Amino acid sequence: MDINTLKQTASAMVAPGKGILAADESSKTIQKRFDKIGVSSNPETNLSYRQMLFTTPGIEECISGVILYDETIRQSIDGVSVPKYLESKGIIPGIKVDKGVKEIPNFPGEKMTEGLDGLRERLTEYKNLGARFAKWRVVYTIGNGMPSEACILANAHSLALYAGLCQEADLVPIVEPEVLMDGGHDLKRCQEVTVQVLKIVYEQLKLYKVELSGTLLKPNMVISGKESPTQASANEIAKVTIDTFKEVVPKEVPGIVFLSGGQTPDQATENLAAINRIGPASAGWQLSFSYGRALQEEALKTWAGKSENIAAAQQVFLERAKKVSAARSVKPT
Repeated sequence: MDINTLKQTASAMVAPGKGILAADESSKTIQKRFDKIGVSSNPETNLSYRQMLFTTPGIEECISGVILYDETIRQSIDGVSVPKYLESKGIIPGIKVDKGVKEIPNFPGEKMTEGLDGLRERLTEYKNLGARFAKWRVVYTIGNGMPSEACILANAHSLALYAGLCQEADLVPIVEPEVLMDGGHDLKRCQEVTVQVLKIVYEQLKLYKVELSGTLLKPNMVISGKESPTQASANEIAKVTIDTFKEVVPKEVPGIVFLSGGQTPDQATENLAAINRIGPASAGWQLSFSYGRALQEEALKTWAGKSENIAAAQQVFLERAKKVSAARSVKPT
């Protein structure tokens, strides 16, 4: 493990004004997105869409890194591998390495993330293909008796093993424990669960001797459930989110790259701005973003699978990226 390289990469991924584009949708997920615009997903159309995003002029001013899917990291743009193309623009290529979530036996409604089998070998391959960081996502549902202790422990354990294997391969691990927005829970309940989850995650990371200075955290914002009758304001979300992370996220972590988690592009942008307006104070982490749909949704609709719409879609994509970059750059007041 080259800790200096890991630290340098992690710091570059949360460089001022920049954040991460999550373009790692699985084949199943991207088909769902394409269904909304009447486009069939296959390797060629998937690449055409992602190429539209990656070749947007000026995007490197807002985007520090891109999370790729297994299919995409093996593809090329104008005869150049996708990772090398991104590197040529000053964008760091990364890779999603988990294999999705499945039901936990004996715990209906709760999920565990698969993909540890053969992960060491896959990480070596991805490193050779040009990846410099990786991502592993686990999810927690808030509900009656959920998340259970078993769910929290199983997923924290997988995150720690994954992170240790990443650092062994000199890849920066993005640790993504997502407390889902689904449900009618209020802001306080989301905070309770987020604290509970992150405490165990960091206990496991330390147990497995993961160098936290060479990691990034990709968490949910502390936010009301989608079906909650009381929806918190951006300022309320920001205050509770910062209070939560001050309680549980170690100072050694260089950056927090929030997921958008089902928020609209405007909500994700507004909430990120409010969080940065409060700022991390003495904690010292960078407060950035790792958005998928919140960055892509408007551009996807504009593109609609048509080559004649590429320039317009790129303009829409760049405009949203600039808005999110500006939100990430708000100074504490």
